[in-house]
Amino acid sequence: MHSEQTFITDLIRDRKTVLTIGLDPDPGRLPEFLHGDILSFNKAIVDATRQDCVAYKPNFAFYEALGHPGWTILEETITYIGDKHLIIADAKRGDIGNTSAMYAQAVFDRLGCDAITVSPYMGHDSVKPFYREGKWVILLVLTSNPGSNDFQRRILDNGQTLYETVMDETSKWGHAGNTMFVLGATHPHEIAVCRQRYPEHFFLLPGIGAQGGDLDDVCAAGMNAAGGLLINASRSILYAGNGHDFAEKAHLEAVRLNRLIRPHLEHHMQLV
Repeated sequence: MHSEQTFITDLIRDRKTVLTIGLDPDPGRLPEFLHGDILSFNKAIVDATRQDCVAYKPNFAFYEALGHPGWTILEETITYIGDKHLIIADAKRGDIGNTSAMYAQAVFDRLGCDAITVSPYMGHDSVKPFYREGKWVILLVLTSNPGSNDFQRRILDNGQTLYETVMDETSKWGHAGNTMFVLGATHPHEIAVCRQRYPEHFFLLPGIGAQGGDLDDVCAAGMNAAGGLLINASRSILYAGNGHDFAEKAHLEAVRLNRLIRPHLEHHMQLV
């Protein structure tokens, strides 16, 4: 097992979860008493859920939409999380090589994130700059939104779907210790097939909760002996409550999800 995988698997064994919490703060949904203070909101969520998850995934759009203050909030949130979680930059970058190199510099060198979501559509030279020692590239393959049917599942001349061809090709650009795949939790059958084809890779699974993915189905389909999954939940945790106890409600929702996750981990990882 690669050292990067070992770090994640050790977190999974210690906390007995594969839960990832998306930090996607919508100012219009924050509790009124916070008066739009996103940084305080993020810190309260992190404080309440540190032991409930192995990763945090700030979605850059929610910070970029705020202009310069949003970038500062993003920086301070990442610093506040610290080094006991995997920090995933949900930025969905991918451009010509010199541009991708600047994106990588911003995410890894400036912000200190551990991983970044990347679109592989422009090919290997647009993804290569993101490969850094000790960092993860998380490639968009089969997403959870309805529009994933527009292109990703189209059958190509080789008899495979587009997303299968993307996985086959991009799996050669890195290895199981530095490359993950995004697979929507709304596609449990495809997750099971991908697990058979890629037994050692980690999969990042968005789409649980608000988007309709079934937690039991994706755990059964995708887990392996190293954990193998990072299951993301955002809105269902962040907005579990809207009063002064919002952070406690977030914790309780994370605990509820972990009760569903844990039996699968016990089965696949022999946890006790």
